[in-house]
Amino acid sequence: MNLNAKIFVAGHRGMVGSAIVRRLAEKGYSNVVVQSRSELDLLDHAAVNVFMAAEKPDYVFVAAAKVGGILANNLYRGQFIYENLTIQNNLIHSAHAAGVQRLMFLGSSCIYPKLAPQPIKEEYLLTGLLEPTNEPYAIAKIAGIKMCEAYNAQYGRQYVSVMPTNLYGPNDTYDLNNSHVLPALIRKFHLAKLAQSGDVADIVEDEHRYGTIPADILQSLGLERNDAGELAKVGAPGPVLLWGTGTPKREFLYVDDLAAACVHLMESGYDGPLVNIGVGDDVTIRELAEVAKAAVGYSGDVNFDSTKPDGTPRKLLDVGRLKSLGFEASMSLTNGVSLAYADYLKGR
Repeated sequence: MNLNAKIFVAGHRGMVGSAIVRRLAEKGYSNVVVQSRSELDLLDHAAVNVFMAAEKPDYVFVAAAKVGGILANNLYRGQFIYENLTIQNNLIHSAHAAGVQRLMFLGSSCIYPKLAPQPIKEEYLLTGLLEPTNEPYAIAKIAGIKMCEAYNAQYGRQYVSVMPTNLYGPNDTYDLNNSHVLPALIRKFHLAKLAQSGDVADIVEDEHRYGTIPADILQSLGLERNDAGELAKVGAPGPVLLWGTGTPKREFLYVDDLAAACVHLMESGYDGPLVNIGVGDDVTIRELAEVAKAAVGYSGDVNFDSTKPDGTPRKLLDVGRLKSLGFEASMSLTNGVSLAYADYLKGR
């Protein structure tokens, strides 16, 4: 890529999009185009068409999506499939109509079958049933991959799809009703640490910054909300309660490593089949909790609620293709979680 090339990053305010913008800036790219939601509604096909035709970017990164954890995926199934299909359809087709030759579509490792052999190779796509809790989101992402493949085949485009594993890092979502497992752990342990110190005012501040604290978590903190909506102590804080058994295994990739991989693939001119982006190693949720607990400095107990769903038993990506293309993630989980917690505190 020429350093003066026009590059459009869709979803630049999200965790992934903002990391790609940071990486492009670090590499010296000076013509990066971004649009906020108020400036460009990606659900509006006509608006996206007009924007793409006017800007005619040389490269497009599709990092815009409606995302969430197990709870959000299960509750908002209609929104997840509709909004993700609409956003990606608008962006991919409008890019093609504007003559954009190079585009990168960012998917998710949830596209693979729930019981896929481990580690998961790219070839396992569409070889089995999906995890039911996030099936609508996964189907939308699979459609995006196939759309890119179809435009490549019919129109000669070079639209590449990459499938990141579980991500974390700066600009993550910490709303406990919508967050993924790692940001949820960071916030739960941070709140528990504040509760241990009796810092109700700081808990109130945290709630203003990162969203309403659910009633069951308030109870575990020894707090309750009065009729006026104010938080008050009603007892001693208990253990941190986490969903599931703690036994599922997950792989976690620091988002700046993902961004570096995406830019590397675009710079290399890669235009082959979809590529997994991960670290090639995984941990149990219980082990992950210990890493997050240490990073936050919480000293209390942790309990797992086995009545809550675990999701897929294991999800480890085969990153052989990525390594063969000259890229390997460098951030350790311990260092990455510490950086993520520092960013969380900065956000407060």
